[in-house]
Amino acid sequence: QVHLVESGGGLVQAGASLRLSCAASGRTFIGYLMGWFRQPPGKEREFVAAISWSGGNTYYADSVKGRFTISRDNTKDTVYLQMNSLKPEDMAVYWCAASQRAGVGDPKVSGYDYWGHGTQVTVSS
Repeated sequence: QVHLVESGGGLVQAGASLRLSCAASGRTFIGYLMGWFRQPPGKEREFVAAISWSGGNTYYADSVKGRFTISRDNTKDTVYLQMNSLKPEDMAVYWCAASQRAGVGDPKVSGYDYWGHGTQVTVSS
């Protein structure tokens, strides 16, 4: 019932920055936990970051701590992922997702109910 659309991906060199956006439409996602996941080429989807509905609680994968920042603007029904100091291993399709069940510290894909279609992030060395 929630439609999510990611944008902001692109091709950058290692060390550069990108900001991903995830816009929600359809049913309001008030109260939803929002998360970002990624899927590198040939690998499984993995957790990146999550944020509570109020924005007061966040959780990050160890691989992105200190480099990525998740935020949300509920007045715009949008969640963001600011990615700094990008590394080649960050190259992946990035997905945003929403959950009414998972806790902010739960990194499982299965905890999320609604998904976007993904945006490609390519990092060259």
